[in-house]
Amino acid sequence: MNSVRIIGGRYRRRVLKFPDSEGLRPTPDRVRETLFNWLGQELDGWHCLDPFAGSGALGFEAASRGAARVVMIEQAPKVLAALRENHEMLHKPPEVEIIRGDALQYLASSTAKFDLIFLDPPYKKGWIPRLEALLPGVLNEDAAIYVEAEHEIESLGDWRTERHGKAGEVHFHLLRRLTA
Repeated sequence: MNSVRIIGGRYRRRVLKFPDSEGLRPTPDRVRETLFNWLGQELDGWHCLDPFAGSGALGFEAASRGAARVVMIEQAPKVLAALRENHEMLHKPPEVEIIRGDALQYLASSTAKFDLIFLDPPYKKGWIPRLEALLPGVLNEDAAIYVEAEHEIESLGDWRTERHGKAGEVHFHLLRRLTA
């Protein structure tokens, strides 16, 4: 089993374990630290969606920092089992919901609205363009989008990159909607 630690909030220093799985790349500590510096350390009351949950590092980090709701979607059975074990290890925080499913199907059918979405899909599979059209349906007007990709992203629909960084081969972005 691989592991990653939660870096802030009430679950700080807790270790999440996850199996090897194709395309699974947990967001490194340094990148998560930068992201939460950009967002502000507390996410009190935020509703967050992680449609490619993987290790759960981003979703559990958001819950640790006060998010009111965190929905994590995962399709791979072994990875899903590890997410559920990590949820159990954290004493089943009620704000965390783990769903076995397909990201595209969830985004296309969900009526829920989110303040923040974490997009970290497998690379080189064309996920970002397929997800782009579905984002307005699940995001609040002032929602933020966090994206990790193998290349730089300037925009997704009405959302424009506000902050950008690079760690190794990974480009990470915080996008916000243009306001009139």
